[in-house]
Amino acid sequence: MNRYLTLAVCQTGAIQRSATRAETVGRLVHLLERAAAAGAELAVFPEMALTTFFPRWSLEAGEIDEFYETRMPGPQTQPLFDAARRLKIGFALGYAELVEEHGGPRRFNSTVLVGADGEEIGRYRKMHVPGGEVAEAGVTTHLERRYFEPGNLGFPVYAYRGVRIGLALCSDRRWPETYRMLCLNGAQVVLIGYNTPVVLDEAPALAHLRMFHNHLPMQAGAYQNTVWVAAAAKAGLEDGQALIGGSCIIAPTGEIAALALSIEDEVVVHRADLELIATCQRVNFDFARYRRPEEYALISQRAGPPETRNESNH
Repeated sequence: MNRYLTLAVCQTGAIQRSATRAETVGRLVHLLERAAAAGAELAVFPEMALTTFFPRWSLEAGEIDEFYETRMPGPQTQPLFDAARRLKIGFALGYAELVEEHGGPRRFNSTVLVGADGEEIGRYRKMHVPGGEVAEAGVTTHLERRYFEPGNLGFPVYAYRGVRIGLALCSDRRWPETYRMLCLNGAQVVLIGYNTPVVLDEAPALAHLRMFHNHLPMQAGAYQNTVWVAAAAKAGLEDGQALIGGSCIIAPTGEIAALALSIEDEVVVHRADLELIATCQRVNFDFARYRRPEEYALISQRAGPPETRNESNH
């Protein structure tokens, strides 16, 4: 008898800076209600789902604290946790986290996994933090490394209703190591939230590939690691910046099983067959039998390829 977990992707439209936290949490509660009404057992919200994507701006220290959560849940986010308990549905929520650790404040781009009882199961802090610390002239500002440090919790996997759940955020989805680490830690389902701009000033010629490059690594990660992937976007025109949608649920076969059709608030649901994981492993990926970890040492020893000489210049 097959085992299933019904997944929901709760895509949001734009969240403007002028929106109050109460207004935004109200939208998220409504999406969670729609997911539960459709039979979902576990939902995923976008990265930084409580605020506008503030790393698009160059802000001073005194301006940024409004975007961070110092408690999760806090008074403003408690209604979402209460809704999970009322609806008996779990969720993953992306947010900006400000904590006191090792004697000082630390800022992370984080996601929390919450059970159907409204209690935290665990959290993840974004490992692959893109962008820079200082704005570059002529380039769409992306200052994520100014406002967040790389995660320090590794790639944990948590149990939810007997299913092993991994978490990732935005840029993490582009890195094969994310899926492989979660796979090696036993993940069966990977929940991802993201904010991705449509404009790519660094390489305008690649702009038409933005959605392709959104789905490609997630489909490859799902297929090569035999996991289900559920990914939620924040989409639409947010404070003047266009964000792609494309929220989706991807099977271990690499196929997109369900796809959002809008750039607004939208819920996409799919009943994930967990037995498909074992089928895909039998077909191509019997990891214990075929992987050669002793031959992969460079993956952990070297960040990128070595510099090579221009062979044409003898």
